Order: sequence, then structure tokens, then C-alpha cells
Amino acid sequence: MLITRKLSFMKTMCLASPLRSFHCPLLWHLGMGTIHFPTILFAYSFHSSTSTSTQTHKDASLRSKFYSASFRDIDDALASFNHIILMHPLPSIVQFGRFLPAVMRMKQYHTVLSFSKTIESLGISHNIYSLNFLINCFCRLNHMDFGFSIFGKILKFGLKPDTVTFNSLINGLCIEGEIKAAVEIFSDMVAGGYQPNVPYLQCDSCKPDAVRYTAIINALCKDKQVSESLELFSQMKNIAISPDVITYTRLIHGLCNLGKNQALSLLKKMVGHNISPDILTFNVLLDDLCKQGQLTEAQSLNKIMIQRGVEPDVFTYNSLMNGYCLHSQVDQALNLLNEMVERNVSPSVYTSSVLIDALFKEGMVPKVPSHCQGIKPNKVTYNSLMDGYCLHGQMNEARKVFVSMVSTGIVDVFSYNILIIGYCKDKRIDEALKLYDEMSQKGLVPDSVTYNTLIKGLWEARSPPDALEFFKNMCSHGQQPNIITFINFA
Repeated sequence: MLITRKLSFMKTMCLASPLRSFHCPLLWHLGMGTIHFPTILFAYSFHSSTSTSTQTHKDASLRSKFYSASFRDIDDALASFNHIILMHPLPSIVQFGRFLPAVMRMKQYHTVLSFSKTIESLGISHNIYSLNFLINCFCRLNHMDFGFSIFGKILKFGLKPDTVTFNSLINGLCIEGEIKAAVEIFSDMVAGGYQPNVPYLQCDSCKPDAVRYTAIINALCKDKQVSESLELFSQMKNIAISPDVITYTRLIHGLCNLGKNQALSLLKKMVGHNISPDILTFNVLLDDLCKQGQLTEAQSLNKIMIQRGVEPDVFTYNSLMNGYCLHSQVDQALNLLNEMVERNVSPSVYTSSVLIDALFKEGMVPKVPSHCQGIKPNKVTYNSLMDGYCLHGQMNEARKVFVSMVSTGIVDVFSYNILIIGYCKDKRIDEALKLYDEMSQKGLVPDSVTYNTLIKGLWEARSPPDALEFFKNMCSHGQQPNIITFINFA
């Protein structure tokens, strides 16, 4: 919930005019250690004696060391910092910006925050680079709330966040397991024209692994950002993290959903890397091939799957049967039903719905296939049966199915429309009107299909006044007339 609020805040933050100085009061409330300076250094800084050439040389040496950011350890860095802040002129924020990363590389994140606090107290304004260091430190210390607060101030003071800003936030979210939120920022980042630096997934406190990468890849695929997923997939391999079967399956699914042709190629690469596809991998690809009408390839893939010892399940068969039915090959679908049963795979309600719908469309009035008997029908099954009977003018049979459907309590507007259309085509307009009244009594709201069907039925039954009355009802009940509505009056 906190992350959601922060993301919302990021997207809605209004930009204010830049101020002269950027202050981060957050640093003062974290209880971070303050840098303590030896008294002798302060005394030295206010000494009124004239600087000697030796002192000038010493100062130059100290500045050179500070600017080089080459320190033996944290104590050496601390001593250099304590000296430099007593010199005049003080280093600029840019020069401090070269110093802070050196301390960060020592993993002294609390110390970086303390240094930043001291820099502020000297009246030196932060820039986007130094603020990025703060965000990075907070994220690595699992203080995402403070990291987002710094981000909010970046926006408020009119500074422009850059790739480093976003990468730091994404990294912190990944550390905390907030994968969905990380992907949201990644998406906003890409949409805003920033180039993401994908190795943000690598961090000291959370070693990158296949699970972390797969979670991001999956989220990106769901967001239809397959190109970014493929880029992440490549970088994953470049840093010697091996994708697993889940990673490949998520990518294949993403490619299939966007109609990309690389899915089959990716499967071959997967096998080439000795990663065995599982039933889910095969099902994703089979379903896509069937939807594209590549039934020969789908059947070949099914055989390969079986040869590799992966047994097809109900989803496999449903995809294949649906593919055959969509391309008017009902006999092949029925053969698959028999094979399915022989392999002890139980048909589902979807299986029977697909077959019933296909048989009706092929001009046959089917009975429920014997292998599918005993399966409790759902709304799709009932609607398929009703639609089929109406298509063949068997309104009494359609009505029986409708009555059964009503008794189960799953009837909806779509179901009523099927029967109303059937009655109107069968010139039984009175029966259709009774159903319309029944809908209102049951609290169902007729839609444009309902009104258009009844208007057409009444017009063809030579009842123009009633048709016009329904047109008025349609408008008064918030249903907008469309081109079909006006064609009905032609």
C-alpha cells in the first residue's frame, strides 16, 4: 500500500519553481551519525596568521587527494572530508559529487548520508547527481519511503530525474520484493524516453537470480513490453544467470500474445540449452499455433511433446480441438476427444462447449458427446446449446435449455438475447416480448442488442408504432441507437 501511494505521488507531483537551496530535512530525522570534527581543525581554520608556502602546498595536496577520491579506507576518507570542509573556497557540489561515490563503494551508506547532511549545513545546494546518491543509499538501507521522499523533492524543486534516479528506485523496490511496483516505474521510465540500465537488478544485498529476473520478465510481458523483456533476457545470460523453464515459458507466452513469430525459435533455443520444456511451455505454444490456424505444426508439436515424455493434459486437447473446430475440421476434433479419453484425460466443460458449438455450426444437431456426459454445464455450454437450437429453428429445445439454465441461476442478458433473437427469427414476436418483460422483472437491463432485435422483429411484423415505442424506450433507458437500429427501420 505504501509503495502504491508513493507511485501515485510520483505521477501526480506538481512541479514548483526551483529554490536557491535544496535542503533535505529527512536527513535530520533519521538519527544518522553526525560527522564530528577535531577541535584543533576548527581552531586552525580561524587562525589569523598568514599562510606560508608550506601550508599552501599542504592545502593543494589535500585538495588533490580529495578530488582524486582515492582513499585507503573509510577513516582516510573521513579525514580528507574533515580537512576539505575547513578550506576556502569550499569544493562545489560537483566536486563533492566525485567524493561521495568513493564512500558508497565502501558500502558506507550511513556515512554518505551524514556527509550529505554536513554539506547542506555548509550552504551548498544539492544537484540531481548528489540527490541520486541519497536515493541510492536509502534504497540500499531498505528505506524506500525516504528514497521516494527525495524523489518527490527532486520533482518539487524543478530538477529533472535521470536514468540513475529511476534505476536506484527500481533497484530498491526489487530488494524489497516489490516487483510489480518496480515494473511500473520501469514502464514509466521507458515511456518517458529514458534508457533503462537493466543491471539495476544486481545489488550487494540481494544477489540476482533467475527468480528475480523471471518476475520482471513476466511483468513486462503482461504489460506488452516484450522487447524490454527480451533485452533483460539477453543481459541475464550475459552475467551468467541461467534462465530456467519458467523464464522461457513466460517469454514464449509474451511473444505469442503479441503475435510474434520468435516463440517457436525460442523453444528450439531452450531445448538447445538442455532446458526441458514442461507441459505449460508446450500448451502456450500449441494454443498459439492453433489460433493461427497452423494445425499441422500444432499436431507435430503435440507428437514431439509426447515423445519427450510430457503427457498432454486437458488444456492441450482443448486447444487442439478448438483449433480444428475453428477451421471446420470437426471430425478431427472428435478423434482427439477419443484419444483424450484413451489417455485417461477427462474432458472439461470447455471441451463439451467447443464441440457442441462446432457441431451446430456444421449443420448438425448434436447430443452431448458420450464422453462429455456427466460434466456439469456452465453458462458457455448452455448458451452454445441454445444458440445452436435457435440456429436450426428448434425453439422448443432451446426453451428447455433456457429453463434449465434459469433453474441454475446463471442466466444473463446474453442468454435472454439468444432466445429473443431466435423467437424473432421464428416470427414468434409475442414470445420475444414476454422474455423482454421477464428481463425487467428480474432486474436485468436490456442492452442495444435486445432493443435492436425487438425493433427489427416488430417492424417486420408490421407493427411500426410498437417498433417506434421500443426505439423511444431504448433512448430513455440510456442505450444509444447505432447504425443497426436505423437499418431496422429501412
